[in-house]
Amino acid sequence: MSTRDETLLPLSRRTVLGGLAAAPLSLAASRALAQGAGPIRIGELNSYGRMAAFAVPYRNAMQLAQDTVNKAGGIKALGGRPIEIVFRDDGSTPGDATRVAEELLTRENVAFLCGTFLSNVGLAVADFANQRKALFLATEPLTDALTMGSGNRYTFRVRPNTYMQTRMLFDAVKASGVKRWAIVAPNYEYGQSAAANFKRLMAAAVPGFEVVGEQFPALGKVDAGATVGALSQMKADGLFNVLFGADLTAFVREGNTRGLFEKRKVASLLTGEPEYMIPLGDETPEGWVTTGYPWETIDTNGHKEFVAAYRARFNDTPRLGSLLGYVVVGMIRDMLEKAGSTETEAMISALEGLTSQTIAGPVTMRALDHQSTLGAWVGETALNGRQGTMKSVRYADGANYMFPEAEVKAARKA
Repeated sequence: MSTRDETLLPLSRRTVLGGLAAAPLSLAASRALAQGAGPIRIGELNSYGRMAAFAVPYRNAMQLAQDTVNKAGGIKALGGRPIEIVFRDDGSTPGDATRVAEELLTRENVAFLCGTFLSNVGLAVADFANQRKALFLATEPLTDALTMGSGNRYTFRVRPNTYMQTRMLFDAVKASGVKRWAIVAPNYEYGQSAAANFKRLMAAAVPGFEVVGEQFPALGKVDAGATVGALSQMKADGLFNVLFGADLTAFVREGNTRGLFEKRKVASLLTGEPEYMIPLGDETPEGWVTTGYPWETIDTNGHKEFVAAYRARFNDTPRLGSLLGYVVVGMIRDMLEKAGSTETEAMISALEGLTSQTIAGPVTMRALDHQSTLGAWVGETALNGRQGTMKSVRYADGANYMFPEAEVKAARKA
């Protein structure tokens, strides 16, 4: 089913209003609360400390979207109740995250949970939500397991998973003729899954494909010199990179210095996202095939108006986290309008099959595995002056890259 409420899209059809909705409630909202019709509280937990480059712009855009929904009259199906997002840091560990999730449900009385960044943290909160029979809208964790083998009735995911994004890159490099590949990825669930997906896809489509070596440095602790040295010795013709954040910056700097990327095909997950490209600056390597968010070139679905509103509000350019945060709140609004209730079962029923019109285009939550069809932009890294950017960009609709239904059914039944 599709929602027709277009409060968040396109932005050109309305005025985007400022004001921090997380501020103390207005007198009208306080009265509504006293009458038992107060704000719908949403518990958002994320790695605001450890992964601030992504999580802070994400929170900014959620606040912008929250204000827009509330200024437009709140959730109409629930009598105009406003939404109020309660933000908490998840500590970037499974133990801390489950404790915070418990506090959000019991102390903050939130209607449901959303958020998380790291895959292992997302899996822990998903398991907690399943035990507590509470809705969890996982927004950023990419692990396939979240909607496959470890999937459950109460967990949904917004971003394209690791398989989907790896397949987007695979489509862009499979015809390159490169057969000998090396892999470098962070040594936790996301990195391991991305490497496994790349090997699976390439082996099935490229005769003679082989992985000549792999490096799996600990997340956030890459020894760039040792890693680049080991990869250089592998004599690979292609490199599949999954590093991000500070690990990516150190790796690129060392790789540039030692010529690792010269005359090699590089496919790199996430590198085109501004969160990770901005720190690279003029050290951004050119010609890498990557997924990303070239915000300055997107002019469809009201995206330009979103960018203008975001820049006016925060005096900064959007990141991929900004896009995601804005899309998530739109999906939450649509879910609540369709459900007409904050009862968990009603919200689950509303989310399954829900289509939202977003600034990235239509996004549907597939009922089978609770994976959304949000896509990603695929292109090549390039330099524009002293800053990295993307060229030859296309939007890869997530609906075209999802796990086959038979594979989902087998994984979730196991």
